[in-house]
Order: sequence, then C-alpha cells, then structure tokens
Amino acid sequence: MSSLRLKPSNFSRLWFAQSVSEFGNWMGAIPLVAILVLDASPAQMGLLETARALPAVLIGLYAGVWVDRLPRKPLLIGADLGRFVLLMLAVVLLISGALAMSGLYAIVFLVGALTVLFDIAYRSYLPTLVVSEELLQSNSKLSASASVAEVASPGIGGALVQMVSATFALLVDALTFLLSALSLFTIRLQEPTRATDRNGGVIAEIAYGVRFVWGTRELRALAVALSAQFFFGGFFATLYALYVLKVIGLGPIMLGLLIGAGGVGALVGAAIVNPLTRRFGIGRVMVGALIFGIPLATLVPLAALVDETEALVLLFTNQLVGDIAFAIFLISQMSVRQALTPDHLLGRMNASFEFVVGGIGILGMLTGGLLGQFVGMVPALSVAVAGFTIPCLWLALSPVRALRSID
Repeated sequence: MSSLRLKPSNFSRLWFAQSVSEFGNWMGAIPLVAILVLDASPAQMGLLETARALPAVLIGLYAGVWVDRLPRKPLLIGADLGRFVLLMLAVVLLISGALAMSGLYAIVFLVGALTVLFDIAYRSYLPTLVVSEELLQSNSKLSASASVAEVASPGIGGALVQMVSATFALLVDALTFLLSALSLFTIRLQEPTRATDRNGGVIAEIAYGVRFVWGTRELRALAVALSAQFFFGGFFATLYALYVLKVIGLGPIMLGLLIGAGGVGALVGAAIVNPLTRRFGIGRVMVGALIFGIPLATLVPLAALVDETEALVLLFTNQLVGDIAFAIFLISQMSVRQALTPDHLLGRMNASFEFVVGGIGILGMLTGGLLGQFVGMVPALSVAVAGFTIPCLWLALSPVRALRSID
C-alpha cells in the first residue's frame, strides 16, 4: 500500500507549501519593480534573469550532495525562511528609496540560490511520500496547483503594483514563503535512512551523480533536450514582460492576465497528461507536446506586426494553448527522472539537471537580452522560436520516445 494512501496529509502539506510559494513566484513583483520603478533596460532585465538563474550553476551540484546527505524537510523549511527574509529586505530598501538595480541583482541571486536548494529538495522529497506509480499523478497535482497560481497571481501582482504599490506586492510575495515554511513544518514523516557513498568527499559524490545521469540513456536524452528548450526559452524569460509592456503597449494588469492565461493552459495540461500517457505512451506524449508547441510560439513575435487588439488575441492564444503542451512535457519528464533514480541519488540527479539546464538557460537569457538590445526584441524572439525545433528532433530520435509508462 502506498505512502500516499497511508499518510495523505503529508503529501497534502508538501503540495500546499509548493503551491503557496508558487503563488508568490508568479506574482512577478520583482520584474515589475525593475521595469516600472527602476526603469530597467532589456540588457538589465537579462542580467536580472541571469542573477536569478546563476545559482543553479554555481551551487546546484553542491546542493544535490546536501540534499542526499541531510534530511530534506529541514532544508525545505530553511530555504523558505531565507527567501522570506531576503524579500523583506527588498521591501525595506524600496520603502527607504535605497533600492537600486545592483541591490536587486544581489537579492535575486540569493533568492535564486535558496530556490535551487528548495527545488532540488522537494523534487527529491516527493518520492519519499508517494510510490513510483503515483509519481505522475502527484507531479500532475503539483503542476496543477502551480498552474492555478499562474492563473491568479500575475493579475493580482499587476493590480497590486498598479493600484496599491510595488512595496505591497513584494510584501505579499515574502509572506507566501513564510506560509510555505509553516506548512512544511507540520509534515509528520520519518525520512528513511538512505544509502551513502561518501568515499571520496563532495567532489567524488558530485561526479558519481553526474556519471549516473550521463550513463542512463533516457536521462542523458532528457538533459540535452531540456538544455536546448531552456536556452531558447531564456529569450522569452528575459524579454516577454518588456516586450508586452514596451513593444505591444499593454499595461501591467493585462500582462498579468496574459500570464494567467498560461496558467489555465498548464492546468489543462496537468489534467490530461495521465490519460494521454496511458493512451499513447509517455515518450510519444513528450515528443508530441514539444512539436505541438512550436507553431504556437510563433504567435508571440507575430503580435508585433498587428494592431493592439489582434496582438492581444495572438498572445492570449500562445499563453493559453501553448502552456498545455509545455505542462505535459514538464510533468512527464520530471516523473520519468524520479522513477529512474534511486532515492540516495535523487538529490544529485536533480542537481545535475539544474546545473546543466540552468547553465544553458543563463546563456539563453544573456543571449536573448543582448539580441533584444542590439537587433530588437522581435528578431530575438523569432530566433528563439526557430530554436525550439532542436529539442523536438533530439527527443524524437532518442530512447525516450519508446517509453510507455512510468513503471
């Protein structure tokens, strides 16, 4: 009998903690502060996104060792409390008028470091709470609640910034991490004793985890595909908000509603991923989802060529329908990774993915920001759309396509 059935409240508390922290993340308070209060340029937004993602490269592999060595629940709580303190510092600096882009870079970097630790730890903690055949369902639930946050919180964040203040939006963002920590504290489950391989120190443990990922054909294929996806996705991460606000000419509330539409799509994706994988096989579903998303991504640069109303329709369609495909892909690949990896290697497996995908993603953010600055945002976004064909082809030719089920 599964641990999910025996102790449903433990998974529910992890689910709630992740959901409420996602609510804060999707508010987008810090990017809006950078754009609307500090008047950030495309290059500065690229640096801001880079500062957020850089910890995955600098500490990700070490964080994986900590997650495999130490109890995962305290790491999750500590990461939440640390993010709460850092965002409260940003609130104080904003109130005092002392917040500058340099300070925002530092805060975002530290928040990013704790987010890397949290993400590796909770993805490694989940298989402790559920058995392997329930991983896809559990990841779907986590994704669904994140999608609800994506629907609701961007509009709320935009409204708070536009109608109340950026300070209040940051305060609400900070409080979500405190609430997440409190929920995690209530989990009552003794973590099992994990096998260890501390024969050569931290570096040897890191190397062992990397070799495991690279030596497993399916994991290797997913790592390469995700790297390509996130490199070109970094263009969108850097430029999308600036593009919508400055090129298309929409306001913060409409930006929030657009991002929220993506959450609706992701929620649909989370709801249909289980029946799709049962019908067609998880490998084919992953490949098909990536292929389906490419023509929808083209709607974003095309929005600059039409009037504001038509642009809104194109952007809304991309967010609503495109995120269905992306959610299906992300849920499926995460479940495959967790099912293929022994418990004592989950931290290092997830950290290896964070390191590779995060590092390539940073290059994408920097490249996207620079291209947006020097050749324009529309050409930069068009390059990204063309690049999305790479992970589709890679997975289609890999062993992943033949996978049938999570078992």
